[in-house]
Amino acid sequence: MSLTNSVRHGRNGGLTIVLKLGTSSICDEVTQFPLLATLSSMVETIIKLQKMGHRVVLVTSGAVGVGLRRLDIPVKPSELAKKQAIAAVGQGRLMSLYDNLFGQFNQPIAQILLTKSDLAQRSRYLNARNTFEELFNMNVLPIVNENDTVSVAEIRFGDNDTLSAITAGIIHADYLFLLTDVDCLYTDNPRTNPSALPVKVVDDIGELKKEIVVTDPGSALGTGGMVTKLVAAELATAAGVTTIITRGSQPERVFEIIDCLQNESIKPPPLHTRFVAKHNPMLDRKWWILHGLYNAGSVVVDLGAKAALTQHKSSLFAAGIVRVDGHFNANQAIRIIYEQIKPDGTKESVILAKGLVNYSSVEINIIKGCKSSQFSDLLGYVDSPCIVDRENLARLI
Repeated sequence: MSLTNSVRHGRNGGLTIVLKLGTSSICDEVTQFPLLATLSSMVETIIKLQKMGHRVVLVTSGAVGVGLRRLDIPVKPSELAKKQAIAAVGQGRLMSLYDNLFGQFNQPIAQILLTKSDLAQRSRYLNARNTFEELFNMNVLPIVNENDTVSVAEIRFGDNDTLSAITAGIIHADYLFLLTDVDCLYTDNPRTNPSALPVKVVDDIGELKKEIVVTDPGSALGTGGMVTKLVAAELATAAGVTTIITRGSQPERVFEIIDCLQNESIKPPPLHTRFVAKHNPMLDRKWWILHGLYNAGSVVVDLGAKAALTQHKSSLFAAGIVRVDGHFNANQAIRIIYEQIKPDGTKESVILAKGLVNYSSVEINIIKGCKSSQFSDLLGYVDSPCIVDRENLARLI
């Protein structure tokens, strides 16, 4: 199937492409020196892509790795404050390195540092998109990294694979390339199992997770691994972005892979894994709710509410809520959960949806199980007849 019609935002028939370069492709694991050959090749690849009319975003790791080298610290510390301080040192040097390399081609660059809290408000999410759009219009290359110097566990993306998927969704990219230290995804770790087979095309990530063994926790310098790449692929494909895993030390592979996918070239492309984009990607607002917002808590619903949500696409009403977990305010994002009984008698939590609530956890605890006509007597006011409007629901089932 030709993917030519999938072009969504590129100008003059061009594509919008996100390239994610991991720490293992930027810094040597032992010496922590930057891998200049790989970085130079990546810069040349991006320049060529731009000359071909494509819009490119580079999502880069490496701030901590570069900071470790600058401070002559041999091992990445486990303490959050130390890692943030090291990232603060390394981020400036990393951008200086990119500026020098892209400066050889007179290509201006821009640094974009993101945290999940930047996407938690709709206005900030749209501002991020508008910034990318203006940078494209000015022919400036956006270079994205997580703002490690201020991120905390509750709000950080956790790794730049996830960040790259979020970025690809924000800008409605056509392709997300996760450039790593292996050629593709394998059925098992090829370094320990010589019988491991390459996985070339993935249509259903859920089924894939049942069939393969993923144990790679990432490199000594990085935070990712194949687990995080599967998560990133799931996020990106849900937003309609074709996602590809391939080797980062040979970024020129990108040209052959794109050519094969766009033109159905007879020549086989370099080894890679392609995750097929969903044909019916989520509406932008629903995708933002599901993937851009921090989960502040959850509500557990009964069987009737589950049926209304999943079969009839209904809003969530208080009458179907049996329990509230966590403390949250109105307009925060929560999970909607149904607890089903397994054959062995234990309970299994199934996440049905995620949505923006109209009431706080305290208020919902008061009105759960009640009809909306009772809200005025119980609360003294009525902000909305439902707990979550259907327009603010992103369903998972």
